[in-house]
Amino acid sequence: MHFQLSDNQQMLRDTVRQFVEKEAAPTVAHRDEEAIWPTDLVKKMGELGLLGVAVSEEYGGAGLDYVSYAIVIEELSRVDASLGVIASVNNSLVCYGLEKFGTEEQKRELLAPLASGRMLGAFSLSEPGAGSDAAAQKTTAVRDGDSYVINGVKNWVTNGDHADTIILMAMTDPARGHKGITAFLVDTHAPGCSIVKVENKLGIRSAHSCQMAYDNYRLPAWRRLGEEGQGFKIAMTILNAGRIGIAAQAVGIAQGAYEAALNYTRIREQFGRPIHEFQAVGFTLADMATRIKAARLLTYEAAWRKDQGLDYVKDASMAKLFASETAMWTATKAIQLHGSNGYSKEYPVERYFRDAKITEIYEGTSEIQRLVISREITRH
Repeated sequence: MHFQLSDNQQMLRDTVRQFVEKEAAPTVAHRDEEAIWPTDLVKKMGELGLLGVAVSEEYGGAGLDYVSYAIVIEELSRVDASLGVIASVNNSLVCYGLEKFGTEEQKRELLAPLASGRMLGAFSLSEPGAGSDAAAQKTTAVRDGDSYVINGVKNWVTNGDHADTIILMAMTDPARGHKGITAFLVDTHAPGCSIVKVENKLGIRSAHSCQMAYDNYRLPAWRRLGEEGQGFKIAMTILNAGRIGIAAQAVGIAQGAYEAALNYTRIREQFGRPIHEFQAVGFTLADMATRIKAARLLTYEAAWRKDQGLDYVKDASMAKLFASETAMWTATKAIQLHGSNGYSKEYPVERYFRDAKITEIYEGTSEIQRLVISREITRH
């Protein structure tokens, strides 16, 4: 096992870091405060190949491995977690699902523009009554000739109000429970699909999450992803890969909070010396650095296992669980090290704190990750 990044991976890290520090950092606080969608930055991410990192070049992607993908999401999130989740959704929840389960027609028509950044994607599973219980879908899709007619309401659709294509889960046979769920590739520009509201969120405010409604929305049958009844399996497969992206996002948030705290403790003086010289502060910084490194290694291992074609379900859940809780812990400690200044929006740590919390919730809560891990370690 190699712990050193390849030359190409290091160059990718440097490229993303330069982009996000130069282009995103100057506006990140304002966009967060006003919940402004980063239109120009999303376009630039597409131009840099950051929206289809692991998609094959044949379909417009960069053709890189999943470790490289984790590096991209981490570096984006170190400065701007909103950019990190926008890219993560498009990469692992949409492009990955399309490349793995899509037909050749779907890949040519939809995957290529999504991976190249000419279009943007979203993923839609959650509903008002279906969160952790993902099988409790109420949105229906009824076959009508060469189309499906879809009706229902979906919650927490990140990228939804700017997406061109959405991977949507809907019930085609409610009597079969989770085996009656089917996946579809929604064209958001067609009539019958609408935004109910954009959520006013605690964190990742520049990345919009929407409630969306489908009112007799008619979808051509060629836009069904996989076969009828395969939707739940497709969703779970996609989310397993997506957890690597959220783990990487959490590592990036933790790294950003740690760097802010480290820099602050170097310049903040009390009792005539920088506060990092006090043992309690130094030990806190040591714990931060150690936990972040452990989270990063867990994340990279899960990505590496996926690249090698090995089972990575347990590893992705472990990475997501540990990295998200590390992000929350690190951001909390970063505020503490800033003292009252940490509670002020003049300093970035309060934003890292707010951004970190969602990583413990979306794409499977910490409780769901523990459930997945416990099942995986006891079934052998």
